Amino acid sequence: MHKPIIAAAAFLIVVPGIAQAAEPPCLTKSEFSALASFGLPSVISGANERCSPTLSSGAFLPTQGDALVETYASRKDANWPAAKSAFLKISGKTDGKANDLLKLLPDDTLQAMLDVIVEGMVSQEIPIERCGIIDDFARLFAPLPPENTAELLALVVGLAGKPKKDGSGKSAIGKLAICED
Repeated sequence: MHKPIIAAAAFLIVVPGIAQAAEPPCLTKSEFSALASFGLPSVISGANERCSPTLSSGAFLPTQGDALVETYASRKDANWPAAKSAFLKISGKTDGKANDLLKLLPDDTLQAMLDVIVEGMVSQEIPIERCGIIDDFARLFAPLPPENTAELLALVVGLAGKPKKDGSGKSAIGKLAICED
């Protein structure tokens, strides 16, 4: 019973730090891919929850969203070690004390915490008017192997960011930077 409380407290400590980080945490494409691979089932599930009621009954998410979640979830265990490392790298960049607390959590607790948080954030933050586009993305990504989807997302995030003027090779988007491997 105490594990979920500790996990929630740890998350509440980490999130403000991530949002306020002066220098965005830098993940390599492979670190980002691992984190994306781990998080995609929760992202898809959150999108399905948010968008299915607004999409036509024949749209991809209402008809095949749950199956896509299962396809991506099949790789979660394999991606967890690298995803955990990437997550701790991000949290360590923002708040060392919170990161120390997160490192103490058992893997199953940390995984469950991340799943709930990601799915909840996605299901609450997606603008309803974007659901058709999100449904199209899900449909287009569905035939790809999960690892290809994660790598494509890393490339897109890297391309969408702006390289630093100092030539360091970082490409920052939002509060995250993709660096060269």
